[in-house]
Amino acid sequence: MKLSGWWKNRSSAGKVELYTRWSFHFFVVLEIMSIGLAALGSGTGKGSAWVPAVLFLTVVAHSVLVGFLSSRSLDWILGRRERPVRLAVFVTVLTAATALGVLGMRAAGLTGDPAAAPALVAGMTCFAGGTLVLCLRKVRQMRYVAPAAAAFAGLAYLAFGLPAAESAGLAVGVLLTCALICSACGFSGWLLDTVYELDRAREVQAQLAVAEERLRFGRDLHDVMGRNLAVIALKSELAVQLARRERPEAVDQMVEVQRIARESQKEVRDVVRGYREANLAVELEGARGVLHAAGMDCLVEYEQGRELPAEAQSALGWVVREATTNVLRHGDARSCVIRLTAGPSGALTLVVENDGAPKAPAGPPGSGLAGLRERLAVLDGTLEAGPVDGGRFRLRAQIPGPAAGPIRELEAQA
Repeated sequence: MKLSGWWKNRSSAGKVELYTRWSFHFFVVLEIMSIGLAALGSGTGKGSAWVPAVLFLTVVAHSVLVGFLSSRSLDWILGRRERPVRLAVFVTVLTAATALGVLGMRAAGLTGDPAAAPALVAGMTCFAGGTLVLCLRKVRQMRYVAPAAAAFAGLAYLAFGLPAAESAGLAVGVLLTCALICSACGFSGWLLDTVYELDRAREVQAQLAVAEERLRFGRDLHDVMGRNLAVIALKSELAVQLARRERPEAVDQMVEVQRIARESQKEVRDVVRGYREANLAVELEGARGVLHAAGMDCLVEYEQGRELPAEAQSALGWVVREATTNVLRHGDARSCVIRLTAGPSGALTLVVENDGAPKAPAGPPGSGLAGLRERLAVLDGTLEAGPVDGGRFRLRAQIPGPAAGPIRELEAQA
């Protein structure tokens, strides 16, 4: 668990980000291994033993700088920092200057292997071009990077008096390779941004669901209380007028106000009870549908046809609702099991267990589990929640037999 926790404890978006970042870090190693070592073993020309070492160190410095730019560009894509414009310009200038320097050394005969210079120019240009794509926002801007890199490489080759055939071949090679790398880098940046956008949309959807439920409750309460309060106000005003005239009907009006107030109180209790109570069967089937829609394998096991009192159904229904919300919002679960069983004494046990257990929170626990414990405590029930072996998280609620009510033994259905 300690060795794999750094991966399992991340969200889906965090995993995609980690994979993307390390892919670009691998580009640094790939550039050094493919181009730097080739330059180091290219041999010397005209007795210049220092040339391979200089070329190797140049490639190392260029690859590290390109990797640093890719990291800053990913931060910009995710909205964590400003666009690294100055760093991108510096990388572009350094790449062009290095390419011209290498071609100048090739023209002067300082490089032993004639093929080393084109390989260095093509490699550094392509890796830099792919990273520069991450600094661009629009696709129509990205598609000009590869042709620009190919044109620069071909014209630079011609500028030093090297053969036109080699110049054309270098330009075509840079065009194809750079286009491939730019496409991969651009897609990686777009995918990372999309994954985080979906993650933010899921959070907003949860917030909107809470807001919609509050509005529904507010509408129900307004519909119940609005008319009754208006009637109470009118009858109270009428009773005041009658009392001032010393009319006996004032007492009848106040009796009517008292009756309407009591009815309003009862209706408010009904609204609140309907809002706070949860039907257990509905919640179990709803949890199955929601988790399946989220792409998880969900197994729900319970006995249909239970004769449960309303208090037990409401308490366990809220446990299912809160547990399902936690599975969706925390961790990175792929499977979930919800099991409701009855013991010999009629005690009820509800277990919700899922993989992808999140890390323990750094701060104090939230109010969700505390509220569930309060609901279960009314029925002498208990609630336990925490990680278990195998990287799973288990929530277990129990209600003793007398509080659970009579249970009819029926065939279990999954």
